Amino acid sequence: MSSTATEVTTSPSASSSSTPDKKYLYLAGVHVTHSIALPMHNHIAKSLSLPWTFINQECPTINDVVSLFRAPTFAGGVVTMPYKQAIIPFLDELDPLVTQIGACNNVYLTPEDKLRGTNTDWRGIKGCLLSGTTRGENEGRGKSALIIGAGGASRAAIYALFAELECGEIYVVNRDRGEVEDLLKDAQAYATSEKDRQLRIRHVTSVGMAEELSAPFYVVGTVPDFEAKTEEELNARAILETFLRKEEKGMLLDMCFKPRNTRILRMGRENGWKAVEGTGVIGYQIEEQWRLWAGVGQDGRKAVPKEEAWDVLRKAAEESTAINF
Repeated sequence: MSSTATEVTTSPSASSSSTPDKKYLYLAGVHVTHSIALPMHNHIAKSLSLPWTFINQECPTINDVVSLFRAPTFAGGVVTMPYKQAIIPFLDELDPLVTQIGACNNVYLTPEDKLRGTNTDWRGIKGCLLSGTTRGENEGRGKSALIIGAGGASRAAIYALFAELECGEIYVVNRDRGEVEDLLKDAQAYATSEKDRQLRIRHVTSVGMAEELSAPFYVVGTVPDFEAKTEEELNARAILETFLRKEEKGMLLDMCFKPRNTRILRMGRENGWKAVEGTGVIGYQIEEQWRLWAGVGQDGRKAVPKEEAWDVLRKAAEESTAINF
């Protein structure tokens, strides 16, 4: 049976038959059945003549994720919600990106077979934001930016906006004040990493505050799509709408893509913003992911067939009934 974007393959057990070179890549998290990355990664593996299979694996607990990654047939893993921070203590090694960002979304094996964590989410965020600007140039340098949410994905957004796109002050809109306080603590890792620039984050807690602030150029949504119901949710949504209604417009990315046309994307388009859906975040990470998993593109090895991979990804996005509603 051919792989589809919503297919979930049962993880192989230790006793299952397998060829010596057979390996498995995983998307590990909760509610991952809708992911459209599966056919793309399997296409890449086939094009590289690797006997590897990518699996969307539901993991009810962090221990389930660790068990997958510790299996002898593990080749690499993508970590998604809600484990981008929870996975960190279970890894053997962390690269500087995880230490600075405070979240891990990609795990690979070192030459010594150690589990090492990194973060490639920021590459997807940066790529998507630049894809909608004039000639791919960074038009937001020095301007303020806005992040919706304060979970694991927000940390990669901060890195992309501050360290890579060189934005000025970064606003955070989130319904939970405690999550923002944790985010601010993690952001202290930037205090000594940038000699010339200091990270400035402002938690925007009211419409009044939003009205007084300058318009952000980049907006990044890092939360699931949901209908605002509680007082805190309605307040956060009103703050976002206040920013989006400002005269100056820029680029809006929603990392959530279930559905593809999220409430945040609709709000942005209705208010004149250039909006980019979250499916592209997957595509802009593949070269670095495969370099780490299999040394692809290094030392004379065949490179990722990027255009083919993007075509498979776009086709999966168009055909997926799980995200087109």
